[in-house]
Amino acid sequence: MTLTLIIITITVLLSVLGFNNVELFDRFKFNAYDVKHSNHWYRFFTYGFFHAGWIHLFINMIVLYSFGGIIEHYFLYYFPDKHILYYLLLYTGGLILSVIPAFGKHKNDVFYNAVGASGAISAVIFSSIILFPTGKIFLFLIPVGIPAPVFGVLYVFYEAFMSRNAKDNIGHDAHLWGAIFGIIYTIALKPSLLMIFLQQIGLNI
Repeated sequence: MTLTLIIITITVLLSVLGFNNVELFDRFKFNAYDVKHSNHWYRFFTYGFFHAGWIHLFINMIVLYSFGGIIEHYFLYYFPDKHILYYLLLYTGGLILSVIPAFGKHKNDVFYNAVGASGAISAVIFSSIILFPTGKIFLFLIPVGIPAPVFGVLYVFYEAFMSRNAKDNIGHDAHLWGAIFGIIYTIALKPSLLMIFLQQIGLNI
């Protein structure tokens, strides 16, 4: 079983348990107030394995499955001895770092909660864009693929705008900072990937 499928399996199992056990769900969701005032630092990590509902879980796992394979393929190629470790660091780093802005904003708000793997999945998506920039991304119900770098630019601008203006219950901050982390982390692992990326999109420097 691939690492992506292991992560999906664990996430689905814990999310389903959380659907049916409010006490379990409340114990592991991200609550910034509890993190600060009760030292529940584990919530920076555990919240990503629980979801708000079946649709939330389904979408996240489908996206992770779609892009996780790209990460595993390229990490195995570039880092054959450390590909599992580097993938785990990408995923966990995306989980933790993407929710730090929410912690800063809501650490004194007892009612703010967050769940879901979206920050980590954004990190995976944008790492895959750096690794495979000639790929195309297909959105739900849209039959035409969007070039990965174009999607990346549109995604970042959209999430940056929504993080400042949206009044919904979507973690736009997590999406944005997960994406940024995915880019920086991947290039930091192997700086030459930036030049390869630029060459493949036609920017020869």
